[in-house]
Amino acid sequence: MPKEAIGRLLGDNKKAFAINVVVIANAFIWYSYAFNYLLNAINASNIESQLMLLITVHFTTLFVALLLGQFLSNKIKDRVSFLLWWTLAGVFLSLVPLVTGIGYNGLLVFSVITGFNFGFGIPVCLGYFSSTTEANHRGKLGGILFLIIGVGSFVLSLIGTETLITMTLVLSIWRATGLIFLILLKPEKQEFSQKQMSYKSILVDRSFLLYFIPWTIFLFVNSLAFPAIQKHTDLFPSGLVVFSSHVEFVLAGISGAVLGFFADSKGRKRLAVAGFALLGIGYAILGFTQGDIVGWWIYTFIDGIAWGCFAMIFVFTIWGDLAEGRRSEKIYAIGLMPYLLSTFIRYSLGGLLISSTLFNDFASIFSFFSFFLFVAVLPLVFAPETLSEQTIKNNDLKNYVEKAQKKVATVQEKKIRPVEKVDSKAESPKESDEYKKAQELAEKYY
Repeated sequence: MPKEAIGRLLGDNKKAFAINVVVIANAFIWYSYAFNYLLNAINASNIESQLMLLITVHFTTLFVALLLGQFLSNKIKDRVSFLLWWTLAGVFLSLVPLVTGIGYNGLLVFSVITGFNFGFGIPVCLGYFSSTTEANHRGKLGGILFLIIGVGSFVLSLIGTETLITMTLVLSIWRATGLIFLILLKPEKQEFSQKQMSYKSILVDRSFLLYFIPWTIFLFVNSLAFPAIQKHTDLFPSGLVVFSSHVEFVLAGISGAVLGFFADSKGRKRLAVAGFALLGIGYAILGFTQGDIVGWWIYTFIDGIAWGCFAMIFVFTIWGDLAEGRRSEKIYAIGLMPYLLSTFIRYSLGGLLISSTLFNDFASIFSFFSFFLFVAVLPLVFAPETLSEQTIKNNDLKNYVEKAQKKVATVQEKKIRPVEKVDSKAESPKESDEYKKAQELAEKYY
């Protein structure tokens, strides 16, 4: 039974999922720790006036690395070789700050190294994830990955980033650990045999745009929400915001894992629509309550669930679905860009936005945000469902059969009726008809 349950959860290729955890989670957690160090080092060095330049250099390097890594991956015959060399490079690049130090020049070099190392391999990581997961398991596996990344980032953050030596050793050892596990798992060679997708074909694809536009709107609205909240410290003390952000982080990880099961059984589209509608309501409540503690926690709860839902769908799942068996590195790279750009806006322009009079009226700005989120739902209404209709029907049928069989088994265990008299007049007609129908459907489809 445990093996069957694991098989239903992870699909047929359990080894590939273990490799995805090692490669993807290791990289995301590494980047989270490194980026937090960069921000903390900027604040500790009292060079906030240079914040925009450092962040601009970091994200520019990251964007360039995304495109360059995807392009150069074509020169290597298989993904596994690329991932091994990339992880090995990360072990040594993590030690560079020991040479450059923590001055302005050192932080500039570190911002370049961090952005380049992460961006260079992430499209190939996600491409490997897409090619080794079945569509009817991709949502739940993406949600589990997001949960692991969240837990790992939190645990690694407990070590702290106070000293340069600690930071560099943690980053290097973390990447080395990922490399060791990757070698021990002995991943099979995976050649780039699928058909290439061109950037033009992706950007003009109707299905891609109908998912990409709402994702972009959400990220930019969310990036503007942070300055709006930070501006009104009279309503939301910094201690409350920090504590609730930790709670929201936990909620996002759990909801991503849980909602992944729903995405693989009922489809991605309806879940995405529900997420946008729910988040729009959350922003409306926050604006309407204007600093009320109950309204704040309702918003925190809703935002955490929405983030888990969107991370599972728009980071791991939907772009692999749209690739439809073709190489997916390019579409994953494009799908990540709005998130990176919105993060850049948050940290580089956040201070300017806080001082702007645009954010003076708290109720109006969040009502404005909620309106844009409801607008973002409109493209999703016309978007196609990326999980096949046959898969959804099979899932519904499977659930129906299992429920009917459990119902009959429960009746039999209680000795309400003997097994050999399933069709007797003494039994409930509803139970008999339901069980017969379930058996007929099971014989027809299985």
